Amino acid sequence: MTDTKNIPDSIREKMVQAGISAPAIRSFEANYLKLAQGETGMMSESTLSPVDSIPSFNDLEEPNLIPTELGAKLVVVKLNGGLGTGMGLDKAKSLLEVKDGLTFLDLISRQILFLRKAVNPQLQFLLMNSFSTRKDSLHYLEQYPELPNGRPMDFLQSKVPKISVDTMEPLDWPADPGLEWCPPGHGDIYLSLFATGLLDQLIRDGIQYAFISNSDNLGAYPDFKILQYMDQESIPFLMEVTRRTEADRKGGHLARRKSDKRLVLREGAQCPSADQDAFQDIEKHGFFNTNNLWIRLDHLRALMSENGGYLPLPLIRNEKTVDPTKSDSPAVYQLETAMGAAIEMFEGAQALEVPRTRFAPVKKTDDLLALRSDAYEITEDFRVQLIQERHGIPPTIKLDSEYFKMINGFDRHISSIPSLKDCKRLTVKGSVLFEKPVSVKGDVTVTNSKSDSRPLPEGSYCDQEVDV
Repeated sequence: MTDTKNIPDSIREKMVQAGISAPAIRSFEANYLKLAQGETGMMSESTLSPVDSIPSFNDLEEPNLIPTELGAKLVVVKLNGGLGTGMGLDKAKSLLEVKDGLTFLDLISRQILFLRKAVNPQLQFLLMNSFSTRKDSLHYLEQYPELPNGRPMDFLQSKVPKISVDTMEPLDWPADPGLEWCPPGHGDIYLSLFATGLLDQLIRDGIQYAFISNSDNLGAYPDFKILQYMDQESIPFLMEVTRRTEADRKGGHLARRKSDKRLVLREGAQCPSADQDAFQDIEKHGFFNTNNLWIRLDHLRALMSENGGYLPLPLIRNEKTVDPTKSDSPAVYQLETAMGAAIEMFEGAQALEVPRTRFAPVKKTDDLLALRSDAYEITEDFRVQLIQERHGIPPTIKLDSEYFKMINGFDRHISSIPSLKDCKRLTVKGSVLFEKPVSVKGDVTVTNSKSDSRPLPEGSYCDQEVDV
C-alpha cells in the first residue's frame, strides 16, 4: 500500500479534478514516492546477465487447431497515442502516409478485416488512443464501417501531471495548461484496460489472450503459431524480440536479472551513463524488444487485483522542460513506465526470437524513407515487411536532421523515393534534393556543402561518396 502521507495533496487534488481514475492515481502516487526517495529506475550493468539463447519463432509448429478456435480467444490491441511531434506532426502519427498512398490506420484496418475473413469474423480489435489522437483517428476510421463489429473501437490511455524539479509539486503552466500533463508511457495500457472495465468485459466475452503492438509497427501481425505456442505451454506473458543490428543500439534490450534470474527489459533511459557502452554492445546484449507482446488476460487480471488495480512497473524518470519547444522553460520530471517491463512480473514469462519482418516501425523520417522504398513490400494480408532478399536486415539510413527531420522538410527534399533494395547504408549531409530516379547500392554518402539546395543527379550509386 502506498504511503500517501509523504505525497503532496496537490497531486491527488489535480488528478481528481481532471477525472483521473482511482487506480491511475494510486499508480502515479507509487511512482512519485519512488522519485521522492531518489529512485531513478536505473539498471546497472553489474546487476544483469546477457541473454544468450531463447526459443525461436522458426521452431514453432503450425497451428493444429482450426483458426476459428484460436481467433475466438484473441483481441488485437494497437497503441495509438502518439502525435509524432518529433517529426513535426500535429495529428495522430498513425494518419501519416506510409506506403503506396496508405496510412498506418489504413493498413491496420485492412489487416484486421483480412483476418476476420480468413480466421474469425468476430476477431476483436481495439485502439488505445490518447486525448490528442482519439478524435482524428476515430473520424478517419469511419471509412471502414465494418471495423467496429458492434463493439467499442477504442479506450483512452491516462495522463499524469508533470512534476517540477525545483518544488517536487505538480507544475502550473497557465500559458498552456495542456502542457502541465504528459502521457505515462505505454505501460499505462494495463491500468487503462482495467480502469475502463474493458479487461473484465473481454474476459467475460471469453477472450483469453491479447496481442499488443505499436500502431507504427506494420510488421506486427497476430501470428497464430505464437498463439498456439502460448496456449500449449501455458505461458502467461510473451515478448517478441529480435536480433539487434547497428540501427538498434539505443533500443531497449532483453537481459536477465542476476538476483532472481527473471527476464527484464532495460530501456535507454534506465541505463547509467557509465554503462552506455555495454548497453549499446549488440554482441553482448543481442536481443531487443519489438514491443509486440502476448498476454494471458486472466493472469493480468489477477496480478492487477493483487496490486490495487495497477502493475508496479519499474519507473522511468525523464527530465525535460515543461514546454518542449522552449529550453528555458521550467524543468520537470515526467514519470513513465514501459509496457514490456511487465515481463519481470509474470511467473513463467518468456521471450521469443522472431524474424526481423515482424519489426518495421517509423520513429524518424529515416525509417519512413526506408519503409516507402522498395526495400519493403506490402504483403497480401497488408503487412509491411522487408523484402526477402534483405535477409531480415534493414538498410541503415542517416538523413541530415537540419533538413529532413521534420515531415515538411522531408517531403520538400524527397519527391522521388530512391531505390534502396540493395542499400546497406545511405548517409545524406546537407540540403540534397531527391527529384530524379536514383538507385543506392552498398554504402553511399551524399554531401551538399553549399548553402542552397542541390539535386542528386539521376543514376545508380554504389559504395561511393557523392558531392552535389
